[in-house]
Amino acid sequence: MSVAELVRLSHEPIKPKIGSRILNSKAELMSGDLAAPLRQLLEERGVLIFPEINFTDAEQVALTKMVGKFLPEIDGEEVYNISLDQRVNKKSEYLKGSLYWHIDGTMNKVPIGACILSSKVLPTWGGATEFCNTYAAYDELPAAKKAEIERLRVAHSAWTTLFYYEPEPAQAKLEEMMAIGETELPLVWSHGSGRKSLVLGATADHVVGMNWTESARLLNGLREWATSEPFHYSHEWKVGDAVMWDNTGTMHRARPYDPDCGRLLHRTKTSGEEPIV
Repeated sequence: MSVAELVRLSHEPIKPKIGSRILNSKAELMSGDLAAPLRQLLEERGVLIFPEINFTDAEQVALTKMVGKFLPEIDGEEVYNISLDQRVNKKSEYLKGSLYWHIDGTMNKVPIGACILSSKVLPTWGGATEFCNTYAAYDELPAAKKAEIERLRVAHSAWTTLFYYEPEPAQAKLEEMMAIGETELPLVWSHGSGRKSLVLGATADHVVGMNWTESARLLNGLREWATSEPFHYSHEWKVGDAVMWDNTGTMHRARPYDPDCGRLLHRTKTSGEEPIV
């Protein structure tokens, strides 16, 4: 595999339509000189892999700040524990929805921009993280399909995701999720850059104004298309790996794993820079 050079940034493609492996040392990354080329490559490739880079939390926060405006958690924490262990993450119940394809922050006025995950504890089995490039998936659609979906809008809600992992929830839990609210988003996101991407995932409930059967057929078919080859990449974690992804041009999900294994990843993120329009 040939190694490409962008300024001083050293990287190699993982797959033609998604993913690049970063070859620079930690010292080079922490210098700050690679911030601009990293941002550019992230938009182009969707997912960047830093193999066994072993970032400390402070280093991960610093790198996140280099690529965008840092976005802390609601409670002010800089680093979020991705774990199903309630002793480590008191809100781990919400992470059950992460096992299904999604974009982070579709319920926000502006979705999350870039995210970084670092592996701290491996699962006993499973637990890979999958990504798909929703820019490339849109670009490769036939012209007739693009014309069909160009102006469609989709109702999104957090409570829609609940039925993926708990088909018969307690009413109180459903009401709690419904209280988060609902929103309506375009199926095709026209970005300020001029590029377009698909807005899909587990929060997508139905196409507004469309017959529910046809809506389900369309959304499911587009999800299947966007997550298929050649737009798909699955990352098998090693301790110390870090993965950065463009949340505005990809979807992701965790693969099933032992919920009692202690699997732990640390996440940091940036604010998005534009609403979905």
